[in-house]
Amino acid sequence: MSIARPHAEDLTPDSKRGRMEVQSTLSFSDEDKVRILQPHDNALVVNLKIGGYDVKRVLVDQGSGVKIMYQDLYKGLKLKPEDLTYYDSPLVGFDEKTVIPKGQIRLPVQVGSEVVEVDFIVVDAYSPYTAIVAKSWLHAIEAVSSTLHLKVKYLSGNQDEELIGS
Repeated sequence: MSIARPHAEDLTPDSKRGRMEVQSTLSFSDEDKVRILQPHDNALVVNLKIGGYDVKRVLVDQGSGVKIMYQDLYKGLKLKPEDLTYYDSPLVGFDEKTVIPKGQIRLPVQVGSEVVEVDFIVVDAYSPYTAIVAKSWLHAIEAVSSTLHLKVKYLSGNQDEELIGS
């Protein structure tokens, strides 16, 4: 799996527009699987900096559009009810029970030097995760994730970076 993204040393002229086109590829190889016992069915769980704090057990959900923050993290970040904005759409949890959100909050999520503002829906429900980031977060940092390799790869400046799952 790979994705092409601009990279400074791969400049090629674009004669139609007089611009320089840039190419780089983020990819996964067998070397990326070395530390992982195969086969596996583990979720891609990472550590991220959310709201300026190091947060463990964040699920990277490639198939979801919903970004979730669970109550334990909300309390751990010392957030208050007045920090939330109204959110009135019920959610269905992993256990198929309907969950009424407490509200929504926008917080910066940082990986390396990349920072993206994320609108988390705050829920009071049990989860082995502290938060869930979705495909919109991956798209915002122009990242490629692989559950097979338990990694997220992205470019930061001119450097290929990776976020290793736990």
